[in-house]
Amino acid sequence: TTMKDRKSPSDARWFLGLVLSSIFTLSYFFAPIYALFSLVSLVFRWPSAAGAFVFTLPILISALLPPVASPTTLKMFRPLVDYFDYDQIIESKPVDVRGEMRKGRNYIVAAQPHGVLSMCAICSAVVAEDEFRGTIPTGVASALLRTPILKHVMGIFNLISASKSSLKRQLQKGGIQGTIFLYVGGMAELFLSSEEEEVLYLKKRKGFIKLALEEGIDVVPVYLFGNTTVLSVIKTGVLANLSRKLQVSLTYFWGRWYLPIARDEKLLYVSGQPLGLPKIENPSQQDIDKFHNK
Repeated sequence: TTMKDRKSPSDARWFLGLVLSSIFTLSYFFAPIYALFSLVSLVFRWPSAAGAFVFTLPILISALLPPVASPTTLKMFRPLVDYFDYDQIIESKPVDVRGEMRKGRNYIVAAQPHGVLSMCAICSAVVAEDEFRGTIPTGVASALLRTPILKHVMGIFNLISASKSSLKRQLQKGGIQGTIFLYVGGMAELFLSSEEEEVLYLKKRKGFIKLALEEGIDVVPVYLFGNTTVLSVIKTGVLANLSRKLQVSLTYFWGRWYLPIARDEKLLYVSGQPLGLPKIENPSQQDIDKFHNK
């Protein structure tokens, strides 16, 4: 299935899409910086004890409050679809994955490539049917869930920790809520790709296959075309290395006008058929390799 043909967006709607996409990119860029400066301000009581407290207060409040999924908010981001000229191809034969989820079956959705920010997956969440919008959790690095401000901006997409224990708990729910969206290449994949070359970090990523076999959950492959072209990133240096360790981007990235604003490149979301994984409670390395190679 694909999306219906759309008319070319008006200049106003295109601009609105740019503004809405910038909410995510600018938050992703400035939130860690703001958190760092808030800490420095609080420690040194600069410019004053009261001033430091006021400056740091939003960070403190965000740190204490958990992120909340917001399917209603996602509807407001519909202009993103026009800004990126987003489209999707979802294979529904012979297995209708969404139909199976409605019946109570759940899946691990394995998506690649990562990109600086997954604008393609963001668009897919925006256009999703009501029962799927904001209800399928995305597994992310724990560092993102602990980053004030950013965790609430991105939290509208229903984020959970990508740790094995967290994923196993979620999979036990079954159905739509028990389905998990995973970026299997992780942060390592971000620093391999560029506008000119797309590299997938997959050969060493076998944990999701092992988990799927242990839990008897099938895997649905998803490819996010254009995800690595909307934003570029500095791949080397101290911040790049720190980003890899913390599993969150702390290095400079840019797009339109060399600013942290996404380019309006074409995005295409392609979802394939389930791989057909069985349940193996104690899979051997041979079992894992066999189904990983599919």
